[in-house]
Parts: sequence; C-alpha cells; structure tokens
Amino acid sequence: MPPLTICAVWDADYPWDVRVEKVCRSLARDHEVHLVSRNAKRRPIYERAQAFHIHRLPAAPWMPDRLHAALGFPAFFNPVWIRAIRRTVRRSRADVLVVRDIPLALTAVMVGRASRIPVVLDMAENYPAMIEDFRASRLDRRGFRVVRHPRLVRLVERLAIRQADHIVVVVDESRDRLVGMGVPDSKISVVMNTPMLDRRPAQRPKEGVEEGSRPGELLIAYLGVLEVPRGVGTAIRAMAQVRRRLPGARLVVIGAGRDEWRFREEAGRLGVTGSVEFRGWVDYKDALALLAQCDVGLVPHHVTESWQTTMPNKLFDYMSLGKPVIVSNARPTERVVNEERCGLVFPDRDPTALAEAIVAMADPAARAAYGRRGRDAIHRQYNWAVDERRLLGAITQVSTLYGARRVSALTASQTTAQGGKR
Repeated sequence: MPPLTICAVWDADYPWDVRVEKVCRSLARDHEVHLVSRNAKRRPIYERAQAFHIHRLPAAPWMPDRLHAALGFPAFFNPVWIRAIRRTVRRSRADVLVVRDIPLALTAVMVGRASRIPVVLDMAENYPAMIEDFRASRLDRRGFRVVRHPRLVRLVERLAIRQADHIVVVVDESRDRLVGMGVPDSKISVVMNTPMLDRRPAQRPKEGVEEGSRPGELLIAYLGVLEVPRGVGTAIRAMAQVRRRLPGARLVVIGAGRDEWRFREEAGRLGVTGSVEFRGWVDYKDALALLAQCDVGLVPHHVTESWQTTMPNKLFDYMSLGKPVIVSNARPTERVVNEERCGLVFPDRDPTALAEAIVAMADPAARAAYGRRGRDAIHRQYNWAVDERRLLGAITQVSTLYGARRVSALTASQTTAQGGKR
C-alpha cells in the first residue's frame, strides 16, 4: 500500500500521552501523520515533533482561563474542534481520520463523511463507564454536568461505534462488549497498551528518588492517577495491617489526581504516614526509574464496569521491569496475571486480602519467579512491536476496504447513468 496521510485527533493537550505518542510514532513510520490536540496550556498552534506534525487549537493569551478552557472543551458539537479538524484534514489532504475516545468521535465522523475519508475510533477507555465511576465517587461535582451525563455519553458512544469505519480497543473484554452491542467482530482490532521493548528507565533517578530498598524493606509501588475508583484507599488501609507484620514495608505512590487530598488525610487518620510516601507527579521516564527501585507493582482498581473492560498501562510497566505484581480481580488484569503466573490477585476493596498478598511478597524467591515470568511474557507477546503490527494492519484494512467501497459506488453510479442515457 502507498503511504497515507493520517489525521489523528486527541481531546487533551499534547504533549503528553503515552498511547498517543506510540500510535502517532508507529503510524509515522510508513505514513504522514498530523495530530490535532487541545491547547489549554497555550502552546504554539503548530509544532513539528520528531516524527509527526502537531496542530493545536487556537490560543488567546488575552482570554480568561475559564473561557479559554470552555472554548477548547472536547464536545462533539464544539465548533472550535470542528473547524480545527476540518481544516487539518483539508490542508493535509488526509486519507484517514483516527480519533481517540468518545468525546470527539462524532466530530471526526462528521468531518470524515464530509471529506469522504474513513474514520477509525481508538477506544482506549470504556468512556461511559469511566464517567459513571466519576459520578459514583462524587468526582464530577463541578463543570460540564450536562455534557458528561452518563446517558448522553452512552448515546454518543452508540452512535459513534455504528458510524465509525473501524474501532480499535485495548483489551479482549472491550471487544466482547462492543460485539454484544451489535458491532461486527471484523470491524474491531485489539491494540493493547503495551510497552516498547527498547524502552529503558533512566540510569539514575533524579534528586528525591530513593536508590532502592534497604535490607529488611519492601517497597510496593503504585503508579497512576490518584482517584477513588483506582483503589489507592484500599492500598493505604492495607498498609495499616502490613506494617504490624512487616515494619519495613512502604507504599510508594507515584502520581497526582483530584483525590490526593483524600488519601493523604486517610494515611494520617490511620497513622501510616511513615509507611506511605506520596511522590506526586513525576515525568514518565523518571517514574520508570523510580519503579525500577521498587520491589512490587500494585494495581488495586475497583471492579467496576470501567476496569472490567480496559487494561491499565501500569501492569505492563511493572512486568517489563521484571517486577512481581499484585492486582485486584478486575477481569483483564486478573486474566493476564493468572495466565502468566506473574503475581497475585486479591478481591477488590478488601484491604485484609491485599495485606496478605503484600506479606506474601516478602519472600525474595517468590518475587524473583513472578518477576521473571512477567518479563518473559512482555518479550513474548505483551509488547508494542506486536501491537504496532495490529495497528498498522487495522489502518491498511480500513483504507483498502473504504477505497473498494468508493470504487464500487462510483461504478454503480456510472452504470446507472449509462442506463439512463439508453
């Protein structure tokens, strides 16, 4: 297939997002890629990355922050986004549109239909279920309640999955959900959030990063956003039990989020501030360096619809570094950990069961065996080289199929016209 021009759409600022970077870099190996992104941080409206073009929404230095944020809000009916996507497609002469997640899916579909090019929807999240999690934990108290109402989001999703020419999901369970909603299996490709094999953590962490656990210590790492549905509270409550049996155990929390204050307060209330370290937001490369110094990787997510149908990046981050893992019993993570025998599974929201799993990881031989099997699984199948081939195959499939349909439609139109002349 000859090189294509691909317009990608990301509803947040770039940089940075690990999946957006991997997808755009992989596509840019064979094709020309133009990424349309939000511009809440008022960066230059155009920038050339190492492998692809970045087109950001207009930035108005004089505009108040709230108004600027509202104008860039990723809603399918936002004219600012419609104009930006349409202009990029037209100027780049794009052959394919790839849109990340539901908020701008219908926008991309509208532009794609008007431009007569196929649209690929990259569903990195079960977006409606994620919104349900926000509302259930009272995380979405302010802002765009109407736009983020679960019923509206589910309606938008149903329309988007019907209208998109191809859909990319991150895990088998997400594909099964869409098939259950009536999407043909042939229209879906699974491209997981796996790491690149050539990725290496920094040789030396920056200032403030520990040089590793000392004898008698056990460092349990959590990497990710700090929100209630991700189970950080369960981990903190578990540490209140763990420290009585393993005084040298510490939970290292790497990340930031709207619920960080809740978790800090809970650690103080339970008297485990000395056993729980909040590192805050850390650059991704430095986060990997910090993970490399820890002993166990933790994925304590609540078993909600959202986490039953998506796969967190951090599981593969831990495995790629040879770390044993402890995960809650959400289907995707439980399946991978049990199949690969690379860690332990505990019932979600059960701090006692999590504490038992952490204590079991005090055995160095068990940690080494789990970690070795996890790293072997990464090299065998859970790596970006495998998923990159799936991604490129999906783009080739949709482009070829769409081109064939256009030729067929043109031929039928010409035949009808000739018949009319007779």
